Amino acid sequence: MTSHIHTEADLERALESLIAADPRLAPVLAQAGRPPLRRREGGFAGLAAIVCAQQLSTASAGAIWGRLTLLSDPLDHGAVLRARRDKLARVGLSAPKIRTLKAIAKAIDGGHIDLLALADMPADAAHEALTRLHGIGPWTADIYLLSCLGHADAWPGGDLALQEAARLALGLKRRPTTKEMGPLAEIWRPWRAVAARLLWTYYRAVKGREGAPVPAPRIAVTAPSGTSRRSTSTLPTRSAKPRPAKPKPATSKSAKFKSTKFKPAEPKRK
Repeated sequence: MTSHIHTEADLERALESLIAADPRLAPVLAQAGRPPLRRREGGFAGLAAIVCAQQLSTASAGAIWGRLTLLSDPLDHGAVLRARRDKLARVGLSAPKIRTLKAIAKAIDGGHIDLLALADMPADAAHEALTRLHGIGPWTADIYLLSCLGHADAWPGGDLALQEAARLALGLKRRPTTKEMGPLAEIWRPWRAVAARLLWTYYRAVKGREGAPVPAPRIAVTAPSGTSRRSTSTLPTRSAKPRPAKPKPATSKSAKFKSTKFKPAEPKRK
């Protein structure tokens, strides 16, 4: 059965299950504090927002997204299919991003993928379905599953800030590679997306800056029928103010970590 994180109550229960599965994360939670829900709209608009924001500052991504959404309210795949490429270029989209958005829209229009139905698939299968789309790489697929569909087991192991947070939280000698992040997170199934939320929050506490992906502008998210809450939270921006208190590593006193000048990079599009 596929689990989802749609509400604060869902997140609370998932955190309890995660800590029970791996007590090493208890001091991480104690130091970092409760992670935010990190939800945004699903479907074409949600995936398009992630694509638009890649490798851009928050301000630039917001400006482009604002102009793009003027094409249609709400923005849907049909509007992008109908739009001329030169018109999309004028709103600020690069040629690769235009090709990606056109390919996604064409796949939806042809019935080759249902972006919302991916929520009911196992995380690995949903990930594979998304990465078959032109221009959608592993990182984009996992961020969509985690933040847009609330998939509880999505795991963006290629995220550099997440890798660094895992190194610090678990007392590793070096930052794990994308390949190593898979086995490392096996103990956290089926709550790997919750572990990601926690580690991003821990990264912010330790480093004093955001590590979570830069979002498009705030989008209201309505929980599916059967839930009672409505969330408007989104992935935090890099401009968010860090906590004033200086954090300490969430491991034993004997463990020593060297503070590096690690700077999380935007993931490369694939």
